[in-house]
Amino acid sequence: MKFTCDRDILIKEITTAQEVISSRNALSILSNVLLHVENNTLTVRATDLKVSFETKLPVDAADAGATTVFCDKFLGILRSMPAGTATFEDQGNGTFYIKNRDGSIDFKLKSIDAEKFPELKTIADDHYFSIPQREFIEMISQTVFAVSDDETRYFMNGVYMEHSDGQLIMVATDGRRLSYISSTQQNEVPDFPGVIIPPKVLNMVRKLASGEGQFLMAVHEKNIFLQFENLHLTSTLIDGQFPNYRRVIPESQDHSIIVQSRDFEEAIKRVSLLVEKSHRIYIDINGDVLTVRSEESEFGVAKETIPCEYQGPDTTLALNYRYLVDPLRVIDSEQIEIQYTAPGKALTLYSVPHDRYKHIVMPMQLD
Repeated sequence: MKFTCDRDILIKEITTAQEVISSRNALSILSNVLLHVENNTLTVRATDLKVSFETKLPVDAADAGATTVFCDKFLGILRSMPAGTATFEDQGNGTFYIKNRDGSIDFKLKSIDAEKFPELKTIADDHYFSIPQREFIEMISQTVFAVSDDETRYFMNGVYMEHSDGQLIMVATDGRRLSYISSTQQNEVPDFPGVIIPPKVLNMVRKLASGEGQFLMAVHEKNIFLQFENLHLTSTLIDGQFPNYRRVIPESQDHSIIVQSRDFEEAIKRVSLLVEKSHRIYIDINGDVLTVRSEESEFGVAKETIPCEYQGPDTTLALNYRYLVDPLRVIDSEQIEIQYTAPGKALTLYSVPHDRYKHIVMPMQLD
């Protein structure tokens, strides 16, 4: 195998491969990236057996072939080399040669036979359906931060996705908050049972996708498959029963507060500087004034007032400030609406006007 390509183009793909591979065992084949050259095309593959990545890029190939090299060292070598084209060669003797254009830089990296690299799962083209990239990225952004990191509740360690009434629905919860979003109408989405998608592959999609064009997606048994641009991503799904999220979403709530999104977010951030480990802040609503305050501690106390639109009884809510800041970062509107019924019951955050998403937060004790 021998090929020449631009070092910067290859760095981009190997950086993605490094994000995928297993870092637990440096001696494992899973720490290697597979390089396969055929018909002036380089295929790059990486996997940790749960998430797999494949991409193709044009190269100037002298000889076809395949090999695998330790990804971390390969990436370090590429980053150390000057910009421009480089030559890569494996003669089948367990050594991968890397040289710059004039041959003044010469690396010899140990390689492992490509036949030892795991086969990546594939699925027939007729299983795929399309969804706009921009829309799916928004669905990820509106939910993935609410995934639980409690491994004893593994069924909450991913984002739940289902197809219902012609729409895709994505939901995430950690038991104290829940984020929900639906897609615009999808006419050609095949039916599939609800699945739980690990956040690793969703974060990769959000990072790598351009936001233009379409995703091709397929859900089959225990795997999800995604294609976009020149990339293929595959991930195993989390095997478990996701909670019945529909029971958590209030059908109606009695009171509504409207505030400027940025003012509210900035007030919470400032007040949180004096919040201790409980992460609890208090929100007092009195007529057209909303007050965000911390509880008094050894560090001191903070309080900030902002205007709001509200008609209802004076109320105090106790909340984990992180559960407010996270959705405020992704709600794309100048104003937000907070609906609630009583201080001890769940409240819901909406954009103004309401969009396809909502964020539900359980309150904390007032004392």
